[in-house]
Amino acid sequence: MFPVRDTLRPRSRPTVTWTLIALSVAAFVAMSSLQAGLFERLTLTYGLVPARLSFADPAGWLRLGTSIFLHGGWFHLISNMWTLFIFGDNVEDRIGHGRFLAFYLASGVVAGLAHVALTPGSTLPTIGASGAIAGVLGAYFVLFPSARVLTVVPLIFLPWLIEIPAFIYLGVWILSQLSSGLLSLGAAGDFGGIAWWAHIGGFVFGALAVRLVAPRRRPAAARFDLDDMLRYG
Repeated sequence: MFPVRDTLRPRSRPTVTWTLIALSVAAFVAMSSLQAGLFERLTLTYGLVPARLSFADPAGWLRLGTSIFLHGGWFHLISNMWTLFIFGDNVEDRIGHGRFLAFYLASGVVAGLAHVALTPGSTLPTIGASGAIAGVLGAYFVLFPSARVLTVVPLIFLPWLIEIPAFIYLGVWILSQLSSGLLSLGAAGDFGGIAWWAHIGGFVFGALAVRLVAPRRRPAAARFDLDDMLRYG
């Protein structure tokens, strides 16, 4: 399934979402202009490699943040940024710009820690915003379960556009990540090169933490018409 758009429209401009997308695109374009050897060297330097993390090297833990803004290819970048574009604006609108930035970065860090905890011996550098975006998806799942997502679904070799409730779309997504994550635990080496547990960890964190950062909505003020005023006056 591939999301095309959701049915909600934010009330404010998603400036943080747009800025995060711009930074990720700029980082990828800058790295893509480098020679292949230098690209790989920077990926190893700023990507998250679980087997290389050590408490003796505190600076190495900064890779939990830098790895969020790096991507390995155009498809990797576009799929991540498109998902953030669709789901990030409404979450940002709901919790506020500053909170959303902190929430996004925290989701990425927690996602990275989940990946390290479940695959501590992995020597493959992990890069990409998918863990942080998974946190946004978890928040969307909690805040807007009744929203609908226009989705491309391949049926009998033909693509179909179907509106799916957000809680079903995201529920299917996290179940697919969980099944792949469980399979990866029994696999030798790095399973598919995808940080499944980063996705799972980010989603769970986002779903649990969003209630702590989302401001409570005030109840709508009572509205009286002229008859009510006369009746109760």
